[in-house]
Amino acid sequence: MPFTTSLPPALVATALLILSNVFMTFAWYAHLRNLSGRTWIVAALASWGIALFEYLLQVPANRIGYTTLTLPQLKIMQEVITLAVFVPFAMFFMHTPLKLDYLWASLCMVAAAWFMFRGTVASPG
Repeated sequence: MPFTTSLPPALVATALLILSNVFMTFAWYAHLRNLSGRTWIVAALASWGIALFEYLLQVPANRIGYTTLTLPQLKIMQEVITLAVFVPFAMFFMHTPLKLDYLWASLCMVAAAWFMFRGTVASPG
């Protein structure tokens, strides 16, 4: 049974990708803090368990998003979301200090998104 909603597909895809990225970020990096005393295989298995939930959200997100977005647009959107999720994770979970470089990286991602989406967003009026 296909997923149906009255919300725009790009909005649904964005929400699912945000949730997916939370799981992805924890799968990729939380073991550095939480499982540092364990063997790498334990960390890998724990990460795979978390990553399952990432994929359960990411695959439908991309399928839904691809109904109205191009593949390059989906990719850039994913990268912007990844950075937006990673910075708070790094600061609050991993206790990494905020650096001005995060701002510069974010501005580069905004520029990349602008190039990918220009001409496709409807103008008001």
